[in-house]
Amino acid sequence: MRVRHLASALTLAAALGAAPAADASSHREAPFISKMPKVDATDFYMFRSYEPGREAYVTLIANYLPLQDAYGGPNYFVLDPDALYEIHIDNNGDAVEDLTFQFRFTNALNGQNSISLPIGPASNQRTVSVPFFNVGKVTATDRSALNVQESYTVKLVRGTRRAGTAADVTNASGNAATFVKPVDYIGTKTFGTATEYEAYARAHLYEVTVPGCTGTSKLFVGQRREPFAVNLGPVFDLVNAPPSVITDAGARDAVPNPLENKNITTIALEVPIACLKAGTHDVIGGWTTASVRQARALNPTASYDKPSRTGGAWTQVSRLGMPLVNEVVIGIKDKDRFNASEPKNDGQFADYVTHPTLPAVLELLFGSAGVRAPTVFPRADLVAAFLTGVPNVNANGSPAAEMQRLNTALPATPRATQNNLGAAACFVNGQLTLTNPGCDPAGFPNGRRPGDDVVDVALRVAMGYLLATDEQAPARNVPFHDAVLQDASQFDNAFPYLKTPKAGANGDGT
Repeated sequence: MRVRHLASALTLAAALGAAPAADASSHREAPFISKMPKVDATDFYMFRSYEPGREAYVTLIANYLPLQDAYGGPNYFVLDPDALYEIHIDNNGDAVEDLTFQFRFTNALNGQNSISLPIGPASNQRTVSVPFFNVGKVTATDRSALNVQESYTVKLVRGTRRAGTAADVTNASGNAATFVKPVDYIGTKTFGTATEYEAYARAHLYEVTVPGCTGTSKLFVGQRREPFAVNLGPVFDLVNAPPSVITDAGARDAVPNPLENKNITTIALEVPIACLKAGTHDVIGGWTTASVRQARALNPTASYDKPSRTGGAWTQVSRLGMPLVNEVVIGIKDKDRFNASEPKNDGQFADYVTHPTLPAVLELLFGSAGVRAPTVFPRADLVAAFLTGVPNVNANGSPAAEMQRLNTALPATPRATQNNLGAAACFVNGQLTLTNPGCDPAGFPNGRRPGDDVVDVALRVAMGYLLATDEQAPARNVPFHDAVLQDASQFDNAFPYLKTPKAGANGDGT
């Protein structure tokens, strides 16, 4: 049984990896969403928790607001109070959400008119609002120096996200339904060292009660270090790198990650597997979205809390399930349509999977170096795996639908033994080889862990690494990569797994 499941899982890895092969996750991936960074989903992770003692849980992570410079004052990176951020779970295989976690944010001024200072002599004194996010040190127990107080609520909707039954997720200690969001890492003068900031941030990691769910879950929302690794500039400059580098397996870490000094805003939940499953269905599908109101009128006399007035139905503007899809699979003319669509309607995008363009582009760029695209069309294997799931592994009976799928019955791999190439490492020359060193079926695309190097996996499989013959895929054994390494050792071994963000200032002028 294990061998059959593993073989199917690796077939899934082959197929799903080939479809979204690319060189960046969803950072500014569509024309319209690039105008609205606060609601731009960058990465979505869904995996069996591998923190020791948490094996009965699934971790869900949705990252928003891409490419944050740590020194982003004076306003930093609050999320949008006029937006609805959601994580959806399909647990019965119909490509429609059955569980939706909804997040709403409030960013309130400290006091009626924000923090103000008396300026001028007593005879001509004015009380004037300060322009800064804070005016002193901040701790988990003393937020009085903060000019903006960030908080949020979480609801679980059972049924469809707009017509289902909603109930509050509450703090397991005291049952409060409102949670305080930690402030971004402004700098060491405000928070102290990275260790001190991390202690402050973890004071905002909550044990929570999910309605209708037995046991407690974990919740964290706050700034983290950007977890994605990609050679971003060269990749989108027509893969501006020598073929001798990107085809050399020994050069996978040839250049530093250009995103390593960026931060991100993370929404993370750890929920018992039993709360996400439905009956005997072990496979769950997941994705994240952000929506804004359909209409917005700008306030000509804008104030902090009312720069505009919004109304109308919630309208989805961002969507992310599997990584890399909207960047390099969906054609530019349909990128905004994809962001506004739902998994149940993904048949409209089928041509992008059956006839992917990325391998052809790579052949155009590197044909003189012998790079040749696969010759199998239509890619029926990609349709079955990428849009429907693979039987006996993570197929959930859905129609053609793009979402991340996780078989919750497959055990997690401890961080120390994870292979960043995921299930692809279980193949040699297109053949399943269970004895191959590093074989790790728990990796992408059976869900996605932070340390899975989805760029390298996707590039190799896109070019046919897991196809059967050289005739089908002339470049199938070329170890393509982007020269930037992603690995589990770069992350924590406990929820929320993502690292402490970079400080806006370090006290030494940097």
